[in-house]
Amino acid sequence: MPNLEKDIFSRHDAKVLAALRAATVGIAGAGGLGSNAAIALARAGVGRLIIADFDKIEASNLNRQQYTVKQIGLRKVKALQANLKLIAPFTRCKARDIKITPSNVDKIFGEADLVIEAFDKAEEKGMLINAWLHLHPDKPIIAASGLAGYGGNAKLRTQRMGDLYICGDGESQCPPGVSPMAPRVAIVANMQANLAVELLMKIKRRKNAQN
Repeated sequence: MPNLEKDIFSRHDAKVLAALRAATVGIAGAGGLGSNAAIALARAGVGRLIIADFDKIEASNLNRQQYTVKQIGLRKVKALQANLKLIAPFTRCKARDIKITPSNVDKIFGEADLVIEAFDKAEEKGMLINAWLHLHPDKPIIAASGLAGYGGNAKLRTQRMGDLYICGDGESQCPPGVSPMAPRVAIVANMQANLAVELLMKIKRRKNAQN
């Protein structure tokens, strides 16, 4: 279908689409947040994604992550790359099956316009945020905090601290008996993706003003 790309984005504003097609977004983590955010950004028209994770898919991931039963046991980044090719074939996806550390953050994500933090553990979140803001104080990072359980839509919000944005309800730990569930995880992931689109448009306008 030679006109498929045109048809997919036929209802997009031309200027918005052009900005998104030229953008690169890094996604640190390919679990509940990362897999949902990646699909949302690809559907929106972001031209290039860099996704890094070193985990494999387990059955327990399927209650909230964008994988299938047949993909259990596969590496997350490779499976997500394959899924994105089926869903949004005109977004280029660079899959990095690697553990992110302070020493390789720039090598993995340095070319990205912004980064989405999609880790599970607080220490990994802090590591990435600190490393990214130190390396690229002029590039945004969109983190998440507090997305376990269900309900509580009114508590979900975005906080800004300079170029750090945090989406969620701000609760750092899951209380006993409360786990991440698909609806709330997807809401926060899509908050991150929606904010990423907004910031990419601001970055584009700023670059145009400088030229």
